[in-house]
Amino acid sequence: MPRIVVLPHEALCPEGEVLDAVSGETVCDVMLANGIDIEHACEKSCACTTCHVIVREGFPSLDEADELEEDMLDKAWGLEPESRLSCQAVVGDEDLVVEVPRYTINMVSERH
Repeated sequence: MPRIVVLPHEALCPEGEVLDAVSGETVCDVMLANGIDIEHACEKSCACTTCHVIVREGFPSLDEADELEEDMLDKAWGLEPESRLSCQAVVGDEDLVVEVPRYTINMVSERH
């Protein structure tokens, strides 16, 4: 069973977390199911960038991003070569280490 190591994030998981995942689940769904309230303003439809994560380890085990995800990622704050939208990043057979960027671009968030 693959694991997702979520690096510490001041607001979402200050201590960091190690989550058990099932191959085929998205990184976003695994985080949400384990109490990490990552933003997903478009309800995981690949229409925003609020669930942007940087995959620090295990990136090659993910399927390649499709054109729509790549277009959305171009709008993400803090974009890096290993950036993915967590709602589109499907867990494979390898462990992942992910970092949630400090900021997100969400003009309609009710949490701010």
